[in-house]
Amino acid sequence: MITLTHVLTLSGILFAIAVAGVFLNRKNIIVLLMCIELMLLAVNFNFVAFSRFLGDISGQIFVFFILTVAAAESAIGLAILVVLFRERRSIDVEDLDTLQG
Repeated sequence: MITLTHVLTLSGILFAIAVAGVFLNRKNIIVLLMCIELMLLAVNFNFVAFSRFLGDISGQIFVFFILTVAAAESAIGLAILVVLFRERRSIDVEDLDTLQG
């Protein structure tokens, strides 16, 4: 049987991998966006685990709001990425400073 400790351990490992990905890779914006999504996934996993453990559905409802924000964040991030690639022909994070107006 999977206990709350197992789920929280897995969620902590996912979050740690995402944080490590953010700090280790500062050049590619696609990997940064994927690491942010992995962080949100780990938080959602915690919400679902505690919601199931406590028998309350409010944590699972809150996950839907987080997924909505994550989808909007991905769409905006990819739109910025397309603009960056069209202007500079690269997707390096350092090139974002050159887009300031």
